[in-house]
Amino acid sequence: MPHDFSKMRVLIVDDNRFMRKTLDTILSALGILQVIQAKNGEDAFDTIKEVKPDLVFSDWDMDPVDGIKLVEWIRKNKESPDPYLPFMMLTAYGEKERVLKARDAGVTDFLSKPVVPRDLYLRLVQLVDKPRQFVRTDTYFGPDRRRRDDPDYKGPERRDQT
Repeated sequence: MPHDFSKMRVLIVDDNRFMRKTLDTILSALGILQVIQAKNGEDAFDTIKEVKPDLVFSDWDMDPVDGIKLVEWIRKNKESPDPYLPFMMLTAYGEKERVLKARDAGVTDFLSKPVVPRDLYLRLVQLVDKPRQFVRTDTYFGPDRRRRDDPDYKGPERRDQT
């Protein structure tokens, strides 16, 4: 059964107008009727407070505020209206170091550009059907960074399973 995304409010944050328009077109084709746009992380701060989106798609590399600073603000700032807001990082740079940095900043998921509509749809379905649990430690707040549960792991970083 296809998903009904029509009630979702999605914020696209990207300094490239063509990319914002492309994402808007894909999201509209998937049935998302409320798409809001911001040209960088700084503009997105106020937009998030005003609109309270259900999901953010953000580019990484923007000035004056990039995607990493934006997700850190959403997760850690007292003025953030929703520190649990799902955040999808979009970037043309998919190196492991960047993926890990985004994950450690609190990004919910990561998509490499160019964005493929089918991949975007599958990520949306995953966000709706299997939302990630949030974790708070002394050094991290954000979605659970584990992608799978390894029942054989017995190391010192093992979380209590109670």
